[in-house]
Amino acid sequence: MAAMRNDHKERQIMYEVNREELNSLLIIDDEENMRHMLSILAEGEGYRVKSAADGIEALEILAGTPFDFILCDLKMPRMDGMAFLDAVGELKGNATIIMMSAYSTIDLALEAIKKGAYDFIPKPFKPDEVLLALKKAEEKEKLSRENVRLRSRLRNLETEVSFGAMVGSSRPMKDVFSLANKVAKYSTTVLITGESGTGKELIARGIHIVSPRSERPLVPVNCGSIPETLLESELFGHVKGAFTGADRDHKGLFEEADGGTILLDEIGDLPSLMQVKILRVLQEGEIRPVGSSHNKKLDVRVLAATSVNLEEAIQQGTFREDLYYRLNVMPIRMPSLREHPEDIPFLCQLFIERFNKQLSLRIEGVSPGAMSLLVDYRWPGNVRELENLIERAMVLAETNFIQRENLPASLIGSKTESNGPNDDELVGFSLKEAKKVWEKKLISRALQTTGGNRSRAAELLELSFPSLLSKIKEYQIVVPEG
Repeated sequence: MAAMRNDHKERQIMYEVNREELNSLLIIDDEENMRHMLSILAEGEGYRVKSAADGIEALEILAGTPFDFILCDLKMPRMDGMAFLDAVGELKGNATIIMMSAYSTIDLALEAIKKGAYDFIPKPFKPDEVLLALKKAEEKEKLSRENVRLRSRLRNLETEVSFGAMVGSSRPMKDVFSLANKVAKYSTTVLITGESGTGKELIARGIHIVSPRSERPLVPVNCGSIPETLLESELFGHVKGAFTGADRDHKGLFEEADGGTILLDEIGDLPSLMQVKILRVLQEGEIRPVGSSHNKKLDVRVLAATSVNLEEAIQQGTFREDLYYRLNVMPIRMPSLREHPEDIPFLCQLFIERFNKQLSLRIEGVSPGAMSLLVDYRWPGNVRELENLIERAMVLAETNFIQRENLPASLIGSKTESNGPNDDELVGFSLKEAKKVWEKKLISRALQTTGGNRSRAAELLELSFPSLLSKIKEYQIVVPEG
């Protein structure tokens, strides 16, 4: 058995590395009709299905083949569902197990979940209930894999130039990464603010991934996308009979995040009534499902994000001041892209590499003239706008480099007001040399603005004073007399 488990472990590792799809399903049920029905249902949704009549047969199958999902009946001869959960061990791999039973009770469901099951479906069930359970399991597994990938990337990149899926070598981004790394260690509530497209959700995911809660789920919630009438039930769950159509207990998103992290995205759009309820959760650390008379204690870290100016919203009466102070324990402000244009060349190359793989292209980079336009543009849509623009430009490009003519006309028109380097100042295709030209131009502009005051110029440029002096000497910049 030990040798069989070791062989299986090696196959499981290779299986996970070499595939992306989540579509293999093992059905374990002693009733042939049930196996047949579930197989047809799952195959119709694109799953690759195999079946077993009991736990012993299932273990034999798992020893040779890894699966993404397992649907397992509770009552079976030879080895029932509970015994299977006890015995499966490493043979389970990364499979998500969903239990089924016609003899379901709350105690049985809790026991199965404690033994490693993800969900519990009582029989008889409707086909949609099975498919919904599988889709939920699929989303959970995708999120888990994303977290694994991001953790791996964090290990391979130095902290000062990356955090989670975000990268940047500019001083504003390094400051964000440093602060995020510090707060990630604790369960402190974090409020992430910034314009749309600056990467608020990415920094939240990074905080979760490097936190002690990384093995538990991160549950993102867009507060503005859920109808107000459904928001309380979605966040806190409901009990059977709480309202028309509530034919069973429903676990809310806060409970899904128990032990992990919940991201309340666009919290500035939260209705006033829900603001009161969220405030109570933050104060008491407990929720009350809709229709229930009992509270549930939870251990959930709350991250909140918004592009709304909450201080202005408080003045306008649309956001509670007490909730703001509960959320704003540790504020992180995401800078707009126009505040760190020196990261644009690096971001462009990152997006080019990504879209080359996705679109099967061979774009090598951005021409100096096009890069000059990109660096000078104001980027109202921030990094997200840059990413979309690079994808569009790569599709339109007729050479191995993105040219000026591949960029939108509105962006080309913005060059007329530019103070950045022009095509004549940029030679060749080196991003390193282009950065030097840009730095020299920006330092000269800062010195002109401050009348030659080097200390003040260093503050504007967010450089240390010695670094500024070094660059003045390197670029042979003439300092204006005050």
